[in-house]
Order: sequence, then structure tokens, then C-alpha cells
Amino acid sequence: MTNLELYVSAPADLDGGLASLLGDCARMAPHWAVPDRIVSVPVSPSLIHGVTVPEGSARLLEAMSEYGD
Repeated sequence: MTNLELYVSAPADLDGGLASLLGDCARMAPHWAVPDRIVSVPVSPSLIHGVTVPEGSARLLEAMSEYGD
């Protein structure tokens, strides 16, 4: 088992609004590294094989309502 330690610099405001969210983002921004440049390389169509979804997962998703209902 791994012993994980969590250091929190400010208490979490779970019921906060947009201002709280913006403050959280501002505190986290210095921790995010931004690459200088993102280079997209085309993928050969022969390497794209599609997606396989287990039958049980497909039934579960089919039974769910559409997003936004």
C-alpha cells in the first residue's frame, strides 16, 4: 500500500461559486507547464482501426438519456 500525503495550501470551498473556481485556477496556473509549440502529425488511415465497445457498456450507454435532459 502506498502512503500518499496531501498538502493543501488553502481550504477547499466545495460550495463556492465562480469566484472561488477562478481563485482555484489562478493558484494552480503556475504548476501547469505549457509547451512552446504543439506539432500535429497526420496519422495514416491504415493505423486507424476504430473503437471496440463491450456489449454491456453499449447497452448501458444506449439506455442513458441524451446529454442535457
